[in-house]
Parts: sequence; C-alpha cells; structure tokens
Amino acid sequence: MKIIHFLACLTLLSVSPKTSAAEPQGEIPPPKEEPRVIDPGPPPSDAIVLFDGKDLSKWNSEKNGPAKWEVKDGVATVNGTGSISTRQEFGDCQLHVEWATPEKVEGEGQGRGNSGILLQGRYEVQVLDSYINKTYYHGQAGAIYKQYAPLVNACRKPGEWQTYDIIFHAPSFDADSKLEKPGTVTVLQNGILVQDNVEIKGTTGPAGAPKYQAHPLKQALMLQDHHNPVRYRNIWIREL
Repeated sequence: MKIIHFLACLTLLSVSPKTSAAEPQGEIPPPKEEPRVIDPGPPPSDAIVLFDGKDLSKWNSEKNGPAKWEVKDGVATVNGTGSISTRQEFGDCQLHVEWATPEKVEGEGQGRGNSGILLQGRYEVQVLDSYINKTYYHGQAGAIYKQYAPLVNACRKPGEWQTYDIIFHAPSFDADSKLEKPGTVTVLQNGILVQDNVEIKGTTGPAGAPKYQAHPLKQALMLQDHHNPVRYRNIWIREL
C-alpha cells in the first residue's frame, strides 16, 4: 500500500502546474521612450568637462576669486593656495577624476599624498598615497572618510596616475530640514569596486560622529588642498 500511495503522489506532482509566488504577472511593459544615444567618449558626449588640462576657469578658490592651483602640461597641482570648488553645483551624478600622489615619497600616514574629493563640498572620498602606507582603515585611499574603509586597497605606486569613477545620489531633506533619504555612493578605483553603494552617514570630518545638516539638492564639488602636491587631470561629470 505504501508503494501505491507513493506512486499516486508522484502522479499528482507530475500533472500539477508549476507555480511560484515570485513569478511576474504578465509581461513587463516596454519603456515609453527609447534610450537616448550618446558618444561614450571618453569623455561621454553628455558630460560636463570640469578640467581638460587647459585652465581652471570652471573652479573657484575657497579663499575667494579664481582657483590658483598650478596648471602645467595638462595637469592641475595642489600648491597650498586653498581648496577649489566648482562654479556649477551638482546633485546626483557620475564623476570621473584622475589623480596622482607625488612620486617622491615624503611623510607617512595622513601626511603622505593627502587630498580629497568632496561631493557637495561635504562628503569626502579620500585621496591618499596608500601604497605601502599604514593609516587608519577608513582614512586610506578609496575610503568614505572616517565612515567606510575601501573594500580593497587598489592603489598604484606613488607618482602613477589613478582613477576614481564615482556614482553619487544626493541626500534629500523635507520642508522641516529633516532627512528624508540619505546619500549613497559607489566608487571604482582603477576599475576596481572599492565602495559598493554605501549609505553616507552624514558630513565627513576628522573628529566627532557624522551627522546630516540640511542643504540644497545641488552643491559644488570640492577638491581639497591638504598641503601635499597631489595632481589632477581629466575631470568630468554627468548629471543623473
């Protein structure tokens, strides 16, 4: 009898329709608009070129007036005249930055090839010579400063050019200046994923717990002068 019951169960299973709660109900309708065509470049044809090696006309100095970093041979070099910020403000974006720390190694830890890319002037992706250079993990190159260590250390040797490709979604605030949605950021360093859609905890800073302060949806991008001659080239951004 047990064998007959087992065979009956197998028969029922074989004729029962296969269903799953996860299966979609009907077809997914196609988008109403065809994806627009762009030239991928580089830079992409829909990108805003922030620095093409000629001048820093799209940047201001934090000390008022035009940016005063040295521009030579297609490269802008930090020279102690202060951090620089874009004249245009941005929210959600895709950002490409190429940077290089000094070939001659001087200092250690945070004192070696230090700069930073501050999204909206307040959320820092750390720039640092982290090639055989110990420091606190969430302060090395590729870190969201003092919040997230990079997934891996993907640094090239001092003096060699490196790339950051950053996807940033800005935080939003309600009419009462309360946080509605935190910001998120993804970072690829030299083509390697080092930050995977992490949720920004607030303004980055050297000390104290991070916290959000309400600000407009769009803010300027900043490059930090940390008194090390870090070099930059080929900076472009796409608004998302």
